[in-house]
Parts: sequence; structure tokens; C-alpha cells
Amino acid sequence: MNEVLALSGIEKGYKRGLPGEVVVLRGVSLSIARGEVVALVAPSGAGKSTLLHIAGLLDAPDAGTVRLIGQDMADLADARRTEARRRTLGFVYQFHHLLPEFTAAENIILPQLANGVAKAAARARAEALLARVGLADRTAHRPAELSGGEQQRVAFCRALANGPALLLADEPTGNLDPATSDQVFAVLMDLVRETGLSALIATHNMALAARMDRVVRLERGRVV
Repeated sequence: MNEVLALSGIEKGYKRGLPGEVVVLRGVSLSIARGEVVALVAPSGAGKSTLLHIAGLLDAPDAGTVRLIGQDMADLADARRTEARRRTLGFVYQFHHLLPEFTAAENIILPQLANGVAKAAARARAEALLARVGLADRTAHRPAELSGGEQQRVAFCRALANGPALLLADEPTGNLDPATSDQVFAVLMDLVRETGLSALIATHNMALAARMDRVVRLERGRVV
């Protein structure tokens, strides 16, 4: 099985069946191969965040199928879907969403503990990831003590903590200035390439999109 993610005929609307229904996705099909990094480019309101939420098992489609590593997610009970999300997927958002009361290292340790990793092993992995992104001297710093670029690098490390097969990122550098965005994106791409995972990265930045393997454009709820 070469596909990590396969979306087929995905449809999604809000207030479904009621007057004023808003149809967000209209029969979207998309697949991502192992090791492939795909840019998802879309204007505001075109449905990219909704598509990422469905791909990430955070929302369910009204129609269509979501397959992760060959398994149809609709066939799974809620508990199994949660387990699949925790073990298979990593998430990065425009805002880092780090837990403010915990250090950089602790923010990366916690998801590993939730996944059953021993505390010593979780700390060792957190410190190794932070060192890889140039934050070896920031392990004990809390998010408020880090710059925006540093916070997002910690968020990348947290997303990769459990060794996911697929990274889903929604405008991961959209909250940074252009120079910092370029630097932080380079770090993300290095991490993705080194670990061999697949990624679906939504961005408005065409220069960043051009650095990925393939660009998928979403307009008015359809892949074009």
C-alpha cells in the first residue's frame, strides 16, 4: 500500500438539508503517497480547513470515504478513530497552541506519554527533536519565553513526537514575518524529508508551495 491518505468523493455542508445550507466541499478526491509532500492552495473560504479537519479525523464528511494507510476510517468505532488519529497523524496550525504552563520539552513529552511511551524515552526524544531544530538551549523555556519562530519550531517537534505517518499543516508559517516564515518552513521541510513522512500543507504562499512535491488547488469546494 503506497498511499498514506486517500480521500474519495468527499462532500461537506453545514445546516445540511435546511434553507441556507452552505456546501463547503463538493466531491473532493485526493491521495498522498508515502513520503510525498503536497501543497494545498486555496483562497479563503474555499474549504481547505474543512478538508484538513476531515483528513485528520476531526470532522466527518457527509459523503465519501477517508482511508488512512489502507483502512477505511468510517469502519472504526470512535475510540479506534481516536487511536488512529493519535498514532498516525501529526497536526500543525498557524498558531502554535502550545500549553503555556509547560516547558518546550514538556509540550513534546506529553503527547508521547499519552501514547504509552516511557517518560525517560519521551524526554530523550523531545530533547533530540529540539536539538534538531536548533533549540537545544530552549528545552526548559515556556512558550511565552520563546519567539514566534521558536514557538512554531516547538509545535513542529510536538507534531512529530509520536512518529506519525502523515503530517497535516494549516498555514504553519502564516503568523510569522516573511524572513522568519522562510527559515521556519525550511526547518519543517528538513524534518519531513529526514523522517520520510508524508505531508499535506495548506498555504497561501506560492513560493513555499513550489518547494513541495505537488500543488493541489481547491476552489469553490472542488479540486481544480
